[in-house]
Amino acid sequence: MPKLTVDGIEVEVENGATLLQACEEAGAEIPRFCYHERLSIAGNCRMCLVEVEKSPKPVASCAMPAGDGMVVHTKTEQVKRAREGVMEFLLINHPLDCPICDQGGECDLQDQSMAYGVDGSRFHENKRAVEEKYMGPLVKTVMTRCIHCTRCIRFSQEVAGVPELGAIGRGEDMEITTYLEHALTSELSANVVDLCPVGALTFRPFAYTARPWELKKTESIDVMDAVGSNIRVDARGSEVMRILPRLNEEVNEEWISDKTRFVWDGLKTQRLDTPYIRENGRLRAATWDEAFAAIAARLKDVDGKRIAAIAGDLACAESMKALKDLYASLGSPSIDCRQDGAKLDAGNRGSYIFNSTIAGIEDADAILLVGTNPRIEAPIVNARILKRARAGGLKVGVVGPRVDLTYDYDYLGAGPQSLKDLGAFADVLKNAERPMIVVGQGAVTRGDGAAVLAAALSLAKSSGAISGEWNGFNVLHTAASRVGGLDLGLVPGEGGRDVAGILDGASSGEIDFVHLLGADEIDMSRLGSAFVVYQGTHGDAGAHRADVILPGAAYTEKNATWVNTEGRVQLGRRAVFPPGQAREDWAILRALSGVLGKTLPYNDLAGVRAAMEEDAPHFAMTDVAAPVEAMPSLSEGNLDAAPFESAVKDFYMTNPVARASAVMAECAAGRAAAARIQAAE
Repeated sequence: MPKLTVDGIEVEVENGATLLQACEEAGAEIPRFCYHERLSIAGNCRMCLVEVEKSPKPVASCAMPAGDGMVVHTKTEQVKRAREGVMEFLLINHPLDCPICDQGGECDLQDQSMAYGVDGSRFHENKRAVEEKYMGPLVKTVMTRCIHCTRCIRFSQEVAGVPELGAIGRGEDMEITTYLEHALTSELSANVVDLCPVGALTFRPFAYTARPWELKKTESIDVMDAVGSNIRVDARGSEVMRILPRLNEEVNEEWISDKTRFVWDGLKTQRLDTPYIRENGRLRAATWDEAFAAIAARLKDVDGKRIAAIAGDLACAESMKALKDLYASLGSPSIDCRQDGAKLDAGNRGSYIFNSTIAGIEDADAILLVGTNPRIEAPIVNARILKRARAGGLKVGVVGPRVDLTYDYDYLGAGPQSLKDLGAFADVLKNAERPMIVVGQGAVTRGDGAAVLAAALSLAKSSGAISGEWNGFNVLHTAASRVGGLDLGLVPGEGGRDVAGILDGASSGEIDFVHLLGADEIDMSRLGSAFVVYQGTHGDAGAHRADVILPGAAYTEKNATWVNTEGRVQLGRRAVFPPGQAREDWAILRALSGVLGKTLPYNDLAGVRAAMEEDAPHFAMTDVAAPVEAMPSLSEGNLDAAPFESAVKDFYMTNPVARASAVMAECAAGRAAAARIQAAE
């Protein structure tokens, strides 16, 4: 490990570390524009120049490896003049439009020109102008501001895996553009705005709406998929204005998907903000007392076996706990959190979580994907696989749909029969030190889902994917609520019905009452004449079918607990209050229980969480992916020959919040149009 001296301070750094990293290890601040810790080194901007003894000129510290015995100076007059010169050149053509630039207040160029620039310019020539580039409905461009740091180009190729950005021209004529100026197609495309150190790339939906210092910032958790990305919700008054990523190396690093980032406009449209009761075939606004009284009247003298409840994909753990306790007290064994029909056993935690953890993907040397398309089901997980693939030494096999995953893979077959004969890839798994098998929801939501899961688990055990130090058996979920619901036991009790059974019972008249907790992804036409209570946030499918509507709080409007696909318990925090008369879901169920004469034994959020910890002790451990002690043995069954299909058909339209978003609708329309053009070609 090389030892060097930085500003009189001796530091020791790892082999391969750069001078910039060594300087920061010594506490020296090094300005930069093109350098980023997660991207390859470009050495474009030269802002990071430092003085190295015995070097004839200043050195770009981001591109120079740290060497043993080097003596580095970061505060000399030569370094000061060099940085001022670089800044002067950068500002030659940069427009003076900070007052109208959306990057204002968060701009690296502003900050560094104040710290390292000069108070005047020697250049009086006309500034260059660059035509704007179309990058789709999410990214707004003002390319005259671009300083050619190429961060966006490197991100699109190295992290997103979709190399659609590049540079044309040379010198002053260089321009950053997309291929033939079409829209970006990556599900992670808007992360280039976070990376852009100037205002060349900004958020189109956020343009000219607010300044950063006007916004209240709240740390929370994303629920658009089951990854549980860490986010920051920026709000002004009662309105969410934007959503940005938070750093979490174990989960999402510093990236989020486009749906996570831009779904916020769906939080304020088509909202349910008052209770409703259906009378004479039409819904009318009602008070909470009227809504509760209508439910109580319908449940009077109803046998518990004729009552059912279904929890949706966006339900928080507190609301599912209250739902389970309420309907258990009414004698109903028919409750389910698996509205897509996933054949997952709540009694075997190791059989339904991502045991390797998301960060553990970087330790795998062979990955088998079964019935999943992680690019649209969990873009952050797909980016992590690409990161591992770029490091080298990784083999990926796919059993399921043949799709573009942004990295090379061996296609092994379309259906579950391929699990019995993987060909040469079987030897790849057995010879790997840390093989990994990832089972998607497209595999477990089928009729033979339990058999597919058992076959995948058997393969994991026989191939060495499960050992004392490594558990490579993983289930990749698509619903934010799913793992939390299974942890709390929201599955049918003895003699109870699952979602398919509930729908069959409602169709045949054997189920009289169904409570939908944000469950919109089921076939509402099969609810027959059952009395339906819909508790949720948007006027989506469930609200259209409901006899009583109870308005709930969205994920940005409540303090709630979420469990991601790897079993990590995380806390979301309220950024704004629910609209109108909407309330937090667990509080609604607690109030309803009192009207029904089955008062739940908790009165506040702390009481609900204490009850959750009694059911599943790991709820007391936040931000920890608790490992399972032992893996289950599942009984194998007959496998169907039908090919696997992805559980997500349209990345932008997977839940009520996304379907209410005009931005997501525009993205979905653009993606569909591009697919039609590609098919025609």
